[in-house]
Amino acid sequence: MGAQQRVYRQRINSTTSLKKIFSAMELIATSRIAKARAAVAASTPYANAITRAVSAVATYSNTQHPLITEKDEVRKAAVLLITSDRGMAGAYSANVLKAGERLGELLRARGVEPVPYVVGRKGVAYFRFRRRDTAQEWTGFSEAPQHSDAKEVGDVLVDAFLKGSVEGGVDEIHIVYTHFVNMVTQTPEVIRLLPLEVVEGEEAPDEDDVLPLYEFEPNAEAVFDALLPSYISSRIYNCMLQAAASEQAARQRAMKSASDNASDLIRLYTRLANQARQAEITQEISEIVGGADALASAGVEN
Repeated sequence: MGAQQRVYRQRINSTTSLKKIFSAMELIATSRIAKARAAVAASTPYANAITRAVSAVATYSNTQHPLITEKDEVRKAAVLLITSDRGMAGAYSANVLKAGERLGELLRARGVEPVPYVVGRKGVAYFRFRRRDTAQEWTGFSEAPQHSDAKEVGDVLVDAFLKGSVEGGVDEIHIVYTHFVNMVTQTPEVIRLLPLEVVEGEEAPDEDDVLPLYEFEPNAEAVFDALLPSYISSRIYNCMLQAAASEQAARQRAMKSASDNASDLIRLYTRLANQARQAEITQEISEIVGGADALASAGVEN
């Protein structure tokens, strides 16, 4: 076997090994997508229900809770970036980080300093590589987040919000995550978590409609204190589940594309190896024929 042919055979073997890895990761991602989508479907109704409950308290009471009150001066804003712990998922984490950078530019244009909070090793590596500080980091649960993880993140963000920028905290909290639309479409989205925004508006009632009467026991402030921690943790948890499902879908597509590219490379290297083998055979035949002609010519002369 010639040197050129040996090189092509080595490339075929290495590409075949990579294709096996890509195919295995594609199958793993495909098997996990169903569970991730089921988790999203299970958490969304609760998140919507508690959002409606908090919206009702905010709409039909005159309470001035610190978590729903707009601050007169906004100096710092927390930006929670939800990225992945592992790579090989295409541009999944890169899209989230780009959306976070765009949000940071908008905040700076308002004179607000963004303070990053990062979930996922890819986001942590992004900031460390650029030697930029982060307020806090969480890793190890991007593919299968638990409610306890969301509660831990939510408690840290709420504590920073209640401190305020004067005491080293923040005045706003934003979340940048990937919204899972379907298996083909996943879009980075930005939402403002605090101060509280009513994200599910209701249509204006008609004049003949009877508006509901709400009575809060013991008072609206106590109801807020009970609802808001669950509301914040459920919103963050739902964002994490959406991101986890999007990550698996992105990885499945990326691994499918990588497997197809590996197959194309194997076919290319096989064709080049066959051409090299044919060239070597042709050269050997030419050398044999040339040697025989030389020997025949020498015999005639003698």
